[in-house]
Amino acid sequence: MADFLASYAWVIWLALILVFLVVETLTLDLIFLMLAIGSVGGLVAHFAGAPFLLQIPIAGVIALLLIFTLRPPLLRRLRRGGDPAKSNVEALLGLEGRVLDPVTTISGTVRLSNGDTWTARVFPSSTLQSLMPGETVVVKAIDGATALVETPTERREL
Repeated sequence: MADFLASYAWVIWLALILVFLVVETLTLDLIFLMLAIGSVGGLVAHFAGAPFLLQIPIAGVIALLLIFTLRPPLLRRLRRGGDPAKSNVEALLGLEGRVLDPVTTISGTVRLSNGDTWTARVFPSSTLQSLMPGETVVVKAIDGATALVETPTERREL
């Protein structure tokens, strides 16, 4: 068994590198990339003539060093460039609009400043229970496909 490991350890290291890289492409967390680089260290130790039982700790130490030293700054750098633009519901909250059809606690229609027309209801804690066509409103929340709105003056009073 020892002769087999001494002769074919490079195959084991290559297989581990390949497996770690495939798993890394699925997880994108950089842990398996660091393990793959550690395995490269084990492969280099094999070709340098180190016995297999020494190659394993060499690969492990390299992987652990990379995980704790290189991975955190790489993750910070990757996450730093996120898109600051709001999207989906976040982009609608706080948007102004005009009432098209009377808005009550049950139904209504508003056209938002982004050009979208939404079904709307008066926000539950709003003091006004009905908004007339032409009034300016602000989106306070989204409930499914319905905008919950209130007048801008109510919003400033809070």
